[in-house]
Amino acid sequence: MSAHLAMTQLVPFAAEELDKNKVTPGVLGFVVFAVLALAVWGLMKSMNRHMHKIDFTEAPDPAAATPAASPTEK
Repeated sequence: MSAHLAMTQLVPFAAEELDKNKVTPGVLGFVVFAVLALAVWGLMKSMNRHMHKIDFTEAPDPAAATPAASPTEK
């Protein structure tokens, strides 16, 4: 059975059962959602790689390490 013949045979049956008040995204909606999900997954993976490269340790501030006498104290 060819795809065209199957579509012409099955679509009228599906159209009779279709609720006109119900809207579904269909295959295109699923494909768009799947592509977006894969893109977010890829971005999260890339961000995770970049965050592991960052060194969060800070060098000590030399001005704060040496106690200096303030001009008001004598």
